[in-house]
Amino acid sequence: MGLFDTVKGVEQYIKMAEGYDGTELIKILHKHLPENSTVLEIGIGPGKDMDILKKSYAVTGSDRSRVFLDKYKETHQDTDLLLLDAVTMETDRTFDCIYSNKVLHHLTKENLKKSFQRQKEMLNQDGILFHSFWKGNKVEEMGGLLFIYYEMTDLKKITESNFDILEMKTYTEVEKNDSIYVVLKTK
Repeated sequence: MGLFDTVKGVEQYIKMAEGYDGTELIKILHKHLPENSTVLEIGIGPGKDMDILKKSYAVTGSDRSRVFLDKYKETHQDTDLLLLDAVTMETDRTFDCIYSNKVLHHLTKENLKKSFQRQKEMLNQDGILFHSFWKGNKVEEMGGLLFIYYEMTDLKKITESNFDILEMKTYTEVEKNDSIYVVLKTK
Protein backbone atom coordinates (compact mmCIF):
# COMPACT_ATOMS: atom_id res chain seq x y z
CA MET A 1 0.00 0.00 0.00
CA GLY A 2 1.54 3.32 -1.09
CA LEU A 3 1.30 6.80 0.34
CA PHE A 4 -1.45 7.79 -2.11
CA ASP A 5 -3.60 4.72 -1.39
CA THR A 6 -4.75 6.04 1.98
CA VAL A 7 -6.80 9.10 2.88
CA LYS A 8 -4.16 10.07 5.45
CA GLY A 9 -1.34 9.84 2.89
CA VAL A 10 -3.30 11.89 0.36
CA GLU A 11 -4.07 14.57 2.94
CA GLN A 12 -0.38 14.73 3.94
CA TYR A 13 0.60 15.19 0.30
CA ILE A 14 -2.01 17.93 -0.25
CA LYS A 15 -0.59 19.90 2.70
CA MET A 16 2.98 19.42 1.46
CA ALA A 17 2.12 20.56 -2.10
CA GLU A 18 0.27 23.69 -1.00
CA GLY A 19 1.34 26.74 -2.98
CA TYR A 20 2.63 24.70 -5.94
CA ASP A 21 0.85 24.20 -9.24
CA GLY A 22 1.59 24.07 -12.95
CA THR A 23 0.52 27.61 -13.87
CA GLU A 24 3.87 28.48 -15.49
CA LEU A 25 4.14 25.11 -17.23
CA ILE A 26 0.62 25.40 -18.63
CA LYS A 27 1.50 28.84 -20.07
CA ILE A 28 4.27 27.09 -22.02
CA LEU A 29 1.87 24.34 -23.08
CA HIS A 30 -0.39 27.02 -24.61
CA LYS A 31 2.38 27.83 -27.12
CA HIS A 32 2.26 24.25 -28.43
CA LEU A 33 -1.37 23.18 -28.03
CA PRO A 34 -4.46 24.96 -29.42
CA GLU A 35 -7.40 25.74 -27.13
CA ASN A 36 -10.10 23.07 -26.82
CA SER A 37 -7.61 20.28 -27.56
CA THR A 38 -8.10 17.04 -25.64
CA VAL A 39 -5.66 16.52 -22.77
CA LEU A 40 -5.04 13.53 -20.53
CA GLU A 41 -3.38 14.49 -17.28
CA ILE A 42 -1.42 11.63 -15.74
CA GLY A 43 -1.43 11.75 -11.94
CA ILE A 44 -3.86 14.55 -11.08
CA GLY A 45 -3.16 14.30 -7.35
CA PRO A 46 -5.23 17.02 -5.67
CA GLY A 47 -6.28 18.37 -9.10
CA LYS A 48 -4.65 21.82 -9.07
CA ASP A 49 -3.21 21.54 -12.58
CA MET A 50 -6.40 19.90 -13.82
CA ASP A 51 -8.39 22.95 -12.68
CA ILE A 52 -6.06 25.22 -14.67
CA LEU A 53 -6.02 22.98 -17.75
CA LYS A 54 -9.84 22.80 -17.78
CA LYS A 55 -10.03 26.56 -18.44
CA SER A 56 -8.60 26.03 -21.96
CA TYR A 57 -8.82 22.34 -22.81
CA ALA A 58 -11.12 19.30 -22.78
CA VAL A 59 -9.36 17.47 -19.95
CA THR A 60 -9.51 13.90 -18.72
CA GLY A 61 -7.84 13.40 -15.38
CA SER A 62 -6.18 10.18 -14.33
CA ASP A 63 -4.43 8.78 -11.31
CA ARG A 64 -3.58 5.32 -10.03
CA SER A 65 -4.85 6.44 -6.61
CA ARG A 66 -8.58 5.85 -6.22
CA VAL A 67 -8.37 8.12 -3.13
CA PHE A 68 -7.18 11.14 -5.17
CA LEU A 69 -9.84 10.51 -7.84
CA ASP A 70 -12.65 10.14 -5.30
CA LYS A 71 -11.55 13.25 -3.41
CA TYR A 72 -11.50 15.33 -6.62
CA LYS A 73 -14.87 13.93 -7.74
CA GLU A 74 -16.48 15.12 -4.47
CA THR A 75 -16.21 18.75 -5.61
CA HIS A 76 -16.08 18.23 -9.40
CA GLN A 77 -18.89 15.80 -10.26
CA ASP A 78 -18.90 16.65 -13.97
CA THR A 79 -15.23 15.76 -14.45
CA ASP A 80 -13.98 12.99 -16.73
CA LEU A 81 -11.68 10.80 -14.59
CA LEU A 82 -9.91 7.50 -15.25
CA LEU A 83 -8.17 5.13 -12.85
CA LEU A 84 -4.92 4.56 -14.77
CA ASP A 85 -1.46 3.25 -14.06
CA ALA A 86 1.14 5.57 -15.66
CA VAL A 87 2.94 2.64 -17.31
CA THR A 88 0.17 0.50 -18.83
CA MET A 89 -2.56 3.17 -19.20
CA GLU A 90 -5.28 0.70 -20.05
CA THR A 91 -7.77 2.73 -22.06
CA ASP A 92 -8.71 2.76 -25.72
CA ARG A 93 -9.07 6.54 -25.72
CA THR A 94 -6.72 8.90 -27.56
CA PHE A 95 -5.74 12.51 -26.88
CA ASP A 96 -4.16 15.57 -28.48
CA CYS A 97 -1.85 15.95 -25.48
CA ILE A 98 -0.71 13.89 -22.52
CA TYR A 99 0.46 16.04 -19.60
CA SER A 100 2.06 15.39 -16.25
CA ASN A 101 3.69 17.59 -13.65
CA LYS A 102 6.30 15.77 -11.56
CA VAL A 103 4.62 12.37 -11.84
CA LEU A 104 6.70 10.22 -14.19
CA HIS A 105 9.80 10.49 -11.98
CA HIS A 106 8.11 7.90 -9.73
CA LEU A 107 8.66 5.26 -12.43
CA THR A 108 11.81 3.21 -12.89
CA LYS A 109 13.73 4.18 -16.04
CA GLU A 110 12.56 0.94 -17.69
CA ASN A 111 8.91 1.72 -16.84
CA LEU A 112 9.36 5.31 -18.02
CA LYS A 113 10.38 3.95 -21.44
CA LYS A 114 7.30 1.68 -21.44
CA SER A 115 5.10 4.62 -20.43
CA PHE A 116 6.43 6.78 -23.27
CA GLN A 117 5.80 3.93 -25.74
CA ARG A 118 2.21 3.58 -24.50
CA GLN A 119 1.70 7.35 -24.58
CA LYS A 120 2.83 7.43 -28.21
CA GLU A 121 0.07 4.92 -29.04
CA MET A 122 -2.50 7.12 -27.28
CA LEU A 123 -1.74 10.34 -29.14
CA ASN A 124 -3.90 11.66 -31.93
CA GLN A 125 -2.14 12.76 -35.11
CA ASP A 126 0.11 15.77 -34.38
CA GLY A 127 -0.37 15.15 -30.67
CA ILE A 128 2.23 16.15 -28.08
CA LEU A 129 3.49 15.09 -24.68
CA PHE A 130 4.28 17.65 -21.97
CA HIS A 131 6.02 16.38 -18.82
CA SER A 132 8.10 17.80 -16.00
CA PHE A 133 10.77 16.10 -13.90
CA TRP A 134 13.10 16.93 -11.03
CA LYS A 135 16.56 17.71 -12.40
CA GLY A 136 19.61 15.90 -11.09
CA ASN A 137 21.42 12.63 -11.01
CA LYS A 138 20.11 10.69 -8.04
CA VAL A 139 17.50 8.19 -6.94
CA GLU A 140 15.62 8.59 -3.64
CA GLU A 141 12.80 6.91 -1.82
CA MET A 142 10.46 8.93 0.36
CA GLY A 143 7.29 7.65 1.99
CA GLY A 144 7.46 4.49 -0.08
CA LEU A 145 7.66 6.49 -3.33
CA LEU A 146 10.51 6.29 -5.81
CA PHE A 147 11.99 9.59 -7.07
CA ILE A 148 14.36 9.48 -10.06
CA TYR A 149 16.02 12.76 -10.97
CA TYR A 150 16.96 13.31 -14.62
CA GLU A 151 19.46 15.32 -16.60
CA MET A 152 18.45 16.53 -20.07
CA THR A 153 20.81 13.98 -21.66
CA ASP A 154 18.96 11.13 -19.87
CA LEU A 155 15.57 12.34 -21.10
CA LYS A 156 16.90 12.74 -24.66
CA LYS A 157 18.17 9.14 -24.64
CA ILE A 158 14.86 7.80 -23.34
CA THR A 159 12.71 9.72 -25.83
CA GLU A 160 14.77 10.24 -29.00
CA SER A 161 13.82 7.01 -30.77
CA ASN A 162 10.07 7.77 -30.68
CA PHE A 163 9.80 11.54 -30.38
CA ASP A 164 11.11 14.84 -31.65
CA ILE A 165 11.88 17.27 -28.86
CA LEU A 166 9.98 20.51 -29.49
CA GLU A 167 11.27 22.09 -26.30
CA MET A 168 13.33 20.97 -23.31
CA LYS A 169 14.38 23.47 -20.67
CA THR A 170 15.27 23.78 -17.03
CA TYR A 171 13.12 25.87 -14.72
CA THR A 172 12.93 26.72 -11.05
CA GLU A 173 10.33 25.20 -8.75
CA VAL A 174 12.01 25.31 -5.33
CA GLU A 175 15.71 25.91 -6.01
CA LYS A 176 17.28 27.51 -9.10
CA ASN A 177 17.01 25.21 -12.14
CA ASP A 178 15.89 22.20 -10.07
CA SER A 179 13.40 21.01 -12.71
CA ILE A 180 13.11 20.14 -16.40
CA TYR A 181 10.10 20.28 -18.68
CA VAL A 182 9.95 18.57 -22.03
CA VAL A 183 7.57 18.93 -24.97
CA LEU A 184 7.63 15.97 -27.33
CA LYS A 185 5.99 15.18 -30.66
CA THR A 186 5.77 11.75 -32.29
CA LYS A 187 8.31 11.16 -35.07
